[in-house]
Amino acid sequence: MTTYREEAELEAEFYRTTTYDYEVAPPCSKTSIRNLGAQILPPLYSLVFIVGLLGNMVVIVILTKYRRLGIMTNIYLLNLAISDLLLLFTLPFWISYLAWNKWVFGHLMCKLLSGLYCMGLYSEIFFIILLTIDRYLAIVHAVFALRARTVTFGVITSVITWGLAGLAALPELIFHGTHGHFEELSCDVVYPHDEEDHWKRFQALRMNIFGLMLPLVLMVFCYTGIIRTLLRCPNKKKYKAIRLIFVIMVVFFIFWTPYNLVLLFSAFEVSFLDNCEGSKQLDLALQVTEVIAHTHCCVNPIIYAFVGERFRKYLRHFFHRHVAAYLSKYLPFLPGEKLERSSSISPSSGDPELSVVF
Repeated sequence: MTTYREEAELEAEFYRTTTYDYEVAPPCSKTSIRNLGAQILPPLYSLVFIVGLLGNMVVIVILTKYRRLGIMTNIYLLNLAISDLLLLFTLPFWISYLAWNKWVFGHLMCKLLSGLYCMGLYSEIFFIILLTIDRYLAIVHAVFALRARTVTFGVITSVITWGLAGLAALPELIFHGTHGHFEELSCDVVYPHDEEDHWKRFQALRMNIFGLMLPLVLMVFCYTGIIRTLLRCPNKKKYKAIRLIFVIMVVFFIFWTPYNLVLLFSAFEVSFLDNCEGSKQLDLALQVTEVIAHTHCCVNPIIYAFVGERFRKYLRHFFHRHVAAYLSKYLPFLPGEKLERSSSISPSSGDPELSVVF
């Protein structure tokens, strides 16, 4: 016959959560998060794709049509636009994947698109770094820059940059693939079973180092030197010359910092998240910040249009010559002759070299 104290201990032991209870507990269901993403993300990504595609194509057309690729800065700007287009090229496939909640493009396309996405992302980061260094050399070390900032050097460094971006994308190409049953295939990353946490944390740290810390350190170093030089020798043209790249860098950090930090928290969530609700909130934050990060693909052309004086001049010339003049043939209210006269003089190619956008 048990005493009252023994009965109380037995009752407490019965209601206590044991290791076995935890292991057989149902897994954390995130169906609501996936359903919310399937409703909201496809239209948002579709808008990003359309705006980004049009904007970056305009940048490429202006740079190539007006033969402004004899300047190293513009070579980097062209590659930056190509990086954005490479990342945007993968968006329609991810939109379909999100909307239908299944992967229908096959195992090889899953690997290829994941690799291209990562390659476009890292090449964008690396070319923004090159643009920052280019501005630093042109203003702080102007004499050395006259010898170093050549078209040949720009092409060589661009090729090397694409090679580094390809190496950075290699893990995505290796570990991504299709999984599940035929009717419910998913395109996702799967690491070796006993190394999953290590690889997940390595990828998050790599992204934060190359996508956040390295550009931040270089930006602080380069712009500190630029500001010191400008304070010693103020020049309005030099102020205009650094304005675009400075805005590109600031906008880059505004759009990518939240995603990088949430990605880092997600990789280390095992260490400080032990409940389902917290994990779901982290997944939701990852979806939101990823949309913000992808929006960066269509922001750079807008920056060019509002900040770059010379770019606006070329864009107006191109619009009058090739768009408005064509439309005036079919829309009688457009002054066709006036448009022809206003666009008959091409922008001078002999402007002082800084960049097509200034």
